[in-house]
Amino acid sequence: MNFAVIKTGGKQYKVAANDVIKIEKLDAEPGDVVTFDQVLMVGNGDDVTVGAPLVEGATVAAHFVGTKKNRTVIILKKHRRQHFDRRNGHRQRISTVRIGEILLGGAKTTLVADEDIKARAAKAALLSGTAAVSEAPAKAAKPAAAPKAAPAAKKPAAKAETAAAPKAAKAKKADAGFNDDVTLIGGVGPALGKKLAAAGITSLKQIADWTPADLAKYDEELALHGRVERDEWIQQAKDLVAGKPPRAKVDQEAAASKADKE
Repeated sequence: MNFAVIKTGGKQYKVAANDVIKIEKLDAEPGDVVTFDQVLMVGNGDDVTVGAPLVEGATVAAHFVGTKKNRTVIILKKHRRQHFDRRNGHRQRISTVRIGEILLGGAKTTLVADEDIKARAAKAALLSGTAAVSEAPAKAAKPAAAPKAAPAAKKPAAKAETAAAPKAAKAKKADAGFNDDVTLIGGVGPALGKKLAAAGITSLKQIADWTPADLAKYDEELALHGRVERDEWIQQAKDLVAGKPPRAKVDQEAAASKADKE
């Protein structure tokens, strides 16, 4: 047979031996043999057989090459005068196959799995997925390294640190010559002060010495959502350690002075 017309993925394709075509996604492994039994037409020169709707006993065998994403299709929705616009993109998964045989009368394919295609696919997967493969064992080991009982064991210690925080703060105030109270930082109230104490942060000096890594760690651990940078905790802590008044008090005095002038 010179050619055949097959149907797959709701579309029709005219194919011949050794053609490489792109079709809707198939579930197969690279190098496998796939067959298409929905053959609508077969032809050999002027001798053409048209199915009704399929050609009985006809199949097309091919080698599966692989599946990749097609080009992005832009989807734009707009309702004029309604302030409505939506822009989205879609990348359809497309499979590539190489046609091998066009068979008639119920004949079985003689194709076997293509080892070259398998080897190329394995090499490509190894080059692109090295990082993912190396991270997989580490992720799997996390549950074993962090037993569920650990959080329960930490709670009494956190409560003890919270209870001891006021005493420690008073002692630090006497030693340092300034009020070493983290709640003097603008944006840190009693509730947030308790959360910091539970994490072991009870001194302004600790916050003043935070590195970018510490900032990121506590921002995630205490769910601060960027509050440290927005409210400039580190600079406020440095000012308080240097003996400057709390920023909230300075702001209040400035507001009162402005109101008196007006």
